Amino acid sequence: MSEKSSDEERTEAVRALEAQFSDLIGQFRRVISENAHRVSPGLLPGAYKVFTTIARHETVTQATLADHLLLDKGQLSRTVRELEALGLITRSPDPADGRSSLLSPTAYGLERLAAARAPQEGVLVRALESWDVSDIDNLRRLLQALMAGINPDTVS
Repeated sequence: MSEKSSDEERTEAVRALEAQFSDLIGQFRRVISENAHRVSPGLLPGAYKVFTTIARHETVTQATLADHLLLDKGQLSRTVRELEALGLITRSPDPADGRSSLLSPTAYGLERLAAARAPQEGVLVRALESWDVSDIDNLRRLLQALMAGINPDTVS
């Protein structure tokens, strides 16, 4: 097999993978939009992403959140105010830096998030129920390597 043929095969395989990712991203966008609406009707997917990131970190500064999500600080401030007004998060002074605030989910916010996620709970588990555990672990390892931009052989 010639080198050019091998390069063409690799390009074709990468394009096919890109198409699969595109379909997967579209599916995730639908789920995120539906979840955002279940948390609070009219909540935009971007605000939902901010909220779920706060919930995952439990407590996070607004600056760290902006860096993590690559958001403009003004845009993030508006979203934080919206989430506060909806009762989904609280803002408290950061004891380490009086100019900064700590953002945390409220009990109500966590309840709304659990209720929003409930319809999709188990979808991935059911989709993978016939897969061998080693295949699931291998997929996780490969995705981790892809996201890190490293050789899969270096990921355990």
